Amino acid sequence: MSDDVLVKVDGVSKKFCRSLKRSLWYGVKDVGSELFGREGGHGELRKNEFWAVDDVSFELRRGECLGLIGPNGAGKSTLLKMLNGLMKPDIGTIRMRGRTGALIELGAGFNPILTARENIYVNGSVLGFTKQEIDRTFNEIVDFAEIGDFLDTPVQNFSSGMKVRLGFAIAAQMEPDVLLIDEVLAVGDAAFRSKCINSISKITNHSSVILVSHSMPAVARVCNRSICLKDGVNAFEGQTPQAILKYLDFLTVDSSLSSPDGLLKDCKLRISNKDKENWSQEITMKSGEGVDIELSFSLDTTVNDFCINIGISDGDMNPAIQIYSLRSHPAFMNNRANGSEKKISATIDNLPLKSGRFHINVYIAEVRSDYTIGRVFGSLLSAAVINVVDHYPGFAPVQLVAVWRD
Repeated sequence: MSDDVLVKVDGVSKKFCRSLKRSLWYGVKDVGSELFGREGGHGELRKNEFWAVDDVSFELRRGECLGLIGPNGAGKSTLLKMLNGLMKPDIGTIRMRGRTGALIELGAGFNPILTARENIYVNGSVLGFTKQEIDRTFNEIVDFAEIGDFLDTPVQNFSSGMKVRLGFAIAAQMEPDVLLIDEVLAVGDAAFRSKCINSISKITNHSSVILVSHSMPAVARVCNRSICLKDGVNAFEGQTPQAILKYLDFLTVDSSLSSPDGLLKDCKLRISNKDKENWSQEITMKSGEGVDIELSFSLDTTVNDFCINIGISDGDMNPAIQIYSLRSHPAFMNNRANGSEKKISATIDNLPLKSGRFHINVYIAEVRSDYTIGRVFGSLLSAAVINVVDHYPGFAPVQLVAVWRD
């Protein structure tokens, strides 16, 4: 390994067994084979076994932050545990240089009956730091974790968020050569997550960071490049925006109609690239292009005036854009013809979204006499999908264009 390569993973595979009894038996056989110098059943699948990680290779250099993304069960956490030495690969090799810090499982590495102060020194020692080194960073760890009032409280009395704050503070402030971070950051509150993301950007200046997350904005913000895993296999490795698009391709969200009072029925939506008449439930467009929307539905005869709210959500189902009909159109009037289908269309001239997969959600609501919005008659979630292609990377859902002067 060269001096700047801190992590080298070469053809690593790891398998598990779906049956507990067979897993225990296979484990005994493999240990016995290793004791007698014979090769166990590491290279082939036996009954009820499957590859959790299958032939993954990559290098990580100092100054890089690698994102590990993929659907649940893709093998991300298994790979991270092998990198941290918590389990050994069945095939392949992993080589790490320098000191490794890890935040993989909530509360992992903490002794619950010890205080936060004592756990700071224990964890620092496990990472390979001397007492003098821990003393120098002790105040920074306490300040970052924001647990000054609970420093002498047993960790078993901490909330999950407090454990994450303490664990990340120790792993980050001790400045290891390699920092491994799993999805546990999602447990913290919004302010602390933002603080952690900023800290990761600073750590990357002198370390290597591997981040496992389902938050694509966080991955896009801090990761130089990313690996997208699917069923244990490296499905894509490269620039983070392209890896995120690959990840979103693996996600499917079913359309669902909800109308608690049964007032909204037969709601359907289709979309088209503006002026192209290619109507469907899924289109591909460039950032900044327009979209035509056509909505058909039936409302109960008891409904009077109503309005339409169209919400566009990103791949994580976080709201990106909202379009209220009342902003540019008076209330729609229900013609009271029982069972009659209504067709309403709308055009969005400019949809400045980043690259990615976006879902259109529709809400139909009451309009009161004072033109405020009342109860929601029903909603259609994930009614259609827009795949946006953009040449420029970005982590914010909406990408605006400004007029620049120099």
